Amino acid sequence: MPCSIKLSMFVDPDPADDELLFARQLGMDCVYTWLKDGQCSCDYLAGLRRRVEAAGLRLYNAGNIRLGKSDKIHLALPGRDEMIEQFCAFIRDLGRAGIHTTTFTWEPDQVWSSPPGVNRHSPARHVDLADLYAQPLTHEREYERDELWENFAYFCRRVIPVAEAAGVRLALHPNDPPVDGKLGGIPCLIHSYADYRRAFEIAASPNLGMEFCVGCWLEGGAAFGDLFSAVREFVAAGRIYIVHFRNVNSTLPVFTETYLDNGYMDMYRVMKLFCETGYSGTMILDHSPQMPASYKGASTAYAIGYMRALMQRAEAG
Repeated sequence: MPCSIKLSMFVDPDPADDELLFARQLGMDCVYTWLKDGQCSCDYLAGLRRRVEAAGLRLYNAGNIRLGKSDKIHLALPGRDEMIEQFCAFIRDLGRAGIHTTTFTWEPDQVWSSPPGVNRHSPARHVDLADLYAQPLTHEREYERDELWENFAYFCRRVIPVAEAAGVRLALHPNDPPVDGKLGGIPCLIHSYADYRRAFEIAASPNLGMEFCVGCWLEGGAAFGDLFSAVREFVAAGRIYIVHFRNVNSTLPVFTETYLDNGYMDMYRVMKLFCETGYSGTMILDHSPQMPASYKGASTAYAIGYMRALMQRAEAG
């Protein structure tokens, strides 16, 4: 059973030739990048796409963190409409440059973490909700989920028609960690199966889909919803554009990120499911424990090799 998954990895928005060669050597089909503000124009994007394609790769998606995690948009702060227009201009430039997917997260402050933990002698991201809930407000007051849903609907009314016209898909990442509560006074908007369904109903467009973060689903556990049912449903509906492949040692309230082979999930089961359902978007290594800096690229190479082996095993049946 051949897998249709396209493996992808991050490259710098101004990648060195050796970086693109490294991606080819690892067997990548695609790459993605996060752009700086001065790199979001059509001319820059088209030039970057040509460089990537000349190296035998595909630039599958590109994002801009300032736009994709804008507190002005998410919290309806002063300057929201101007920021939404900048997002729309970015989407139009992506479409003109022939790049048809970008990502965003309704996360107006940060990916929340506790002081680092350790996994197999490696520094690794760690979360303890007791630490996170004790943190001060990030935006002077507390917000309610209804406010954030209203802001999401406002965003969709203005951005989705632009995305449809430009031929660009928006991949929505869940909150990390995905908690049914407030962090820094702000609720986590996307922290469950039901939240994704609500987001799709609001957008009412095939141009809104998912950056399906396996790590976040594993962090949330039963509170997020059954990962395997979700993959089957959302692949069949064409809603998953990107998969983040990541493992953790336990569900919330406390977890540490792990190497792919030693978390609580058997990642072969996850890979096999994506193969069996016919998923044909990209799958990327998400953040993972770090090997020594003197071995640049080792963490990526280790994880990609493991992912390729899982794919081959799934294909063998």
